[in-house]
Amino acid sequence: MKKYKKGYTTGVYDMFHIGHLNVLRRAKEYCDFLIVGVSTDELVQQEKNKIPIIPFAERAEIIAAIEYVDEVVPQTDKDKFAAWERYGFDVMFVGDDWKGKPLFTQAEEKLNEVGVDVIYFEYTQNISSTKLKDFIMELEGSYE
Repeated sequence: MKKYKKGYTTGVYDMFHIGHLNVLRRAKEYCDFLIVGVSTDELVQQEKNKIPIIPFAERAEIIAAIEYVDEVVPQTDKDKFAAWERYGFDVMFVGDDWKGKPLFTQAEEKLNEVGVDVIYFEYTQNISSTKLKDFIMELEGSYE
């Protein structure tokens, strides 16, 4: 396994779950220093048209407390090349559910041009923040 100096990954991390932990753990196996961008509430509202259940400051604090994470930064936009210009990472980690999507195809091309590798990790099946929220809503309905 190639060891990188500085890695980068991002996420909303609303309703933190084992899939999130899997990505962070695996990413740290590949790099000495792991930077994690946590999407701001404003970015989530803009991109997903919803407000996170857990506010940005609390999500960032949760991520910062994880042993695999060396630095937490706010993700205010989805421009991965601009993130590289800010943080100077040599590898970016992404869940494979994003592979082939225009945002990451374009980002991967631009990052590869400057020597940055993009590593896709297998998506953790049967878990997502959306599934957790839906499950909670179903539970709430069953108590009425």
